[in-house]
Amino acid sequence: MSQSAVVQAIATYGPISRASVAKLTGLSKQTISEIVGNLEVDGWVRTVGQTEGHVGRRAVVYEISPDAATVASVDLGGTKVRVALCDLTGCVLAERTEPTEQSGGLNVVEQVSRMVRATSTDSEYGELKFVVVGVPGVPDATTGAIHMAPNISDIDQIDLANELNQRMGVEVLVENDVNLAALGEHWMDNRTDADDLVFVSVGTGIGAGIVVDGKLMRGVSGAAGEIGFLPFGADPFEAESLKTGALERVSATEAIVGQYRDLSGNTLSVPAIFEAANAGDADATTTLDNVALQIARASASIIAILDPSLIVMGGSIGAREELMQRVTRFLGQCFPRTVSIQPSKLGAHAALAGGASIALSHLHMSLFAEGQKGAEIRVPPPAFETFKAGVS
Repeated sequence: MSQSAVVQAIATYGPISRASVAKLTGLSKQTISEIVGNLEVDGWVRTVGQTEGHVGRRAVVYEISPDAATVASVDLGGTKVRVALCDLTGCVLAERTEPTEQSGGLNVVEQVSRMVRATSTDSEYGELKFVVVGVPGVPDATTGAIHMAPNISDIDQIDLANELNQRMGVEVLVENDVNLAALGEHWMDNRTDADDLVFVSVGTGIGAGIVVDGKLMRGVSGAAGEIGFLPFGADPFEAESLKTGALERVSATEAIVGQYRDLSGNTLSVPAIFEAANAGDADATTTLDNVALQIARASASIIAILDPSLIVMGGSIGAREELMQRVTRFLGQCFPRTVSIQPSKLGAHAALAGGASIALSHLHMSLFAEGQKGAEIRVPPPAFETFKAGVS
């Protein structure tokens, strides 16, 4: 417990002197000296100079050694795989992107393993210690299978985390990608009132990641936030709604393309429909209004139950300003309280940031808290622009 407290102080406030660590933790100077000395010998902290501007002797200051180990964050999507390798401060050291192996199953496992190993090899930093993989579905805590992920074939037939662990030889944690995006936005957000936020992702599908009191809400089966199955939009009692979800059937990519085709007789891509609406196309405008109205209904449902301080819109469709303006307008017409709706700061890299935050917390806990109950180490995020530059 003492060691975890010391590491938390150095990680949060470093560079910092041992005397300042003692004040923050309430531990004796002798205890601090022993713990910091051991951490320095083992390479987990390093000296970075001395304090300036103080009366008397100058004190040596310490920080976490960023290159002592690395973690990997993986965003596994239906069309592409992204891998980001991060140091112990969360800074991105290397990144790799490939189209997702369309044969699915174990071939995707082999692809992710190969990409993580190759990305780790690209770096001269420390040994890879932990991997977090974001998936477009719900991980089954018992079998390790990924449910509700129709865009990656046969991923519901394997224990994904175990298969990856066997190939890479490091601990692997699998999490829903929208949950990771919510954690990424929360991790990178410097607002003091953003500990309760909901990340709504609209793209190929629609889903939400929920952060309450700074912690992710997963639910008993890990399916919290599957708002595509809210029982409105399409008929929730139709068989198709049990597969795709009543709300998702009227609000995601295929729905937008289909609605515009039904109104105009023409088939356009989603970006082209947005462009047509901006150019004054009445059918495109009606299509986007219809979609925004359904998302506003979903947002009102979320607010009524969770009362978040912020809704973050993300995904290839959800983060578009034209859609957010419509959602905000319709929400004001159906819900009495104003809630801030903002675009994702991290865009396509939100899930990678969330994966990095989880990986670093798990690694620090395993290294420095050694499973002690009540111990907690929160790793501060790197500078926002530094992270984005690393994954650009």
